[in-house]
Amino acid sequence: MKKILSLTFIILLFISCGNKNEQSIEDLITSNNLEQIRVKKSELDKKQQEIKAQLERLEVKIKELDPLEKIPPITTLIVKESIFNHYLELQGSVNTKQNLVVFPEYSGILTRVYVKEGQHVNKGQILAKIDDGGLSQQLAQVQIQTDLAKTTFERQERLWNQKIGSEIQYLQAKSTYEAQQKVVNQLQIQIGKTIVRAPFSGTIDDVITEQGSVVAPGQSQLFRIVNLSNMYIETDVPERYLTTVTKGKLVEVNFPILGKTINSKIRQAGNFINPANRTFKAEIAVPNKDKSIKPNLTAKLKINDYTNDKAILILQSIISENAEGQQYVYTITNKNGNKAKAKRVIIETGKTQGDYIEILSGLENGSEIINEGARSVKDGQDVKILLAE
Repeated sequence: MKKILSLTFIILLFISCGNKNEQSIEDLITSNNLEQIRVKKSELDKKQQEIKAQLERLEVKIKELDPLEKIPPITTLIVKESIFNHYLELQGSVNTKQNLVVFPEYSGILTRVYVKEGQHVNKGQILAKIDDGGLSQQLAQVQIQTDLAKTTFERQERLWNQKIGSEIQYLQAKSTYEAQQKVVNQLQIQIGKTIVRAPFSGTIDDVITEQGSVVAPGQSQLFRIVNLSNMYIETDVPERYLTTVTKGKLVEVNFPILGKTINSKIRQAGNFINPANRTFKAEIAVPNKDKSIKPNLTAKLKINDYTNDKAILILQSIISENAEGQQYVYTITNKNGNKAKAKRVIIETGKTQGDYIEILSGLENGSEIINEGARSVKDGQDVKILLAE
């Protein structure tokens, strides 16, 4: 009580001195005497510092004597159910099933190249021509012999139908014609291999061999053709997610280089576990209307592997752990105005996402827990609520 009276007396004395000095300060300002004004300011600055020091000492003593000042201040929040989506973050690479290097099927000189890099081609379009080495002339000669064999067979067939001539003559003519026709077909197939066609619709990404070069099957790369319409991302998923990362799951795809994010779905989840790294493959379809996404482009994936429509989420920073490894938080009991008691509650946690963690047991919807100051209180301790969120 004496301390409080002393504090009151000092404050009143300061106010009284301030009132007395009010007029003198006005007089000094009016006098425009710079030297006197500076002297007066120095006096007031000194008094201000002395009073500030005295007030700080009084404040410290009040906190020592007042039992309410020893109660730790806290803030609280009320936990509420919300939708919780957990995402598995992985990295993948863009691929296309239509990214092919075209090889020749025939040996010879590449006489003509009909396309250039960046050109769009349709399936079956002629890309190049290889010299056939005289096969065309040979086909022309064989075709003449085939036409003669056909005529002979047709005449022999008419006679045989009229019961004229022997059966052996008819069969010989038929056999000769069919043999010649097979020779023609074989030569046509060989000549067809001298024409290089597009295996699918796409873009010529690279003309690898120039016109005039000698090429050979399985050795000479002619063109690289790419179709950017049917793109997908392939990623390796740890085997523990085998039951949660399945076909149809939503995926957020981010391309850091392009600064682009799209939403897609898993179109295929592998059934084979790689024994070397214990992962399985997953494919995510990628729409690419503007052709900006290229093969082998790196992508960051966020796969929605878990959803809880009624999850209780709290900040991980307010959770503590006891010697037995149990996790706990503090709730509020016996609340009376801004005074209450802290109660320790053992909790069980689930998945995390960012700074938040899912509470599986220990807390219910509407529970009021200690937020700020949670690590400075004890079980059963009185607390003072500064803010309830």
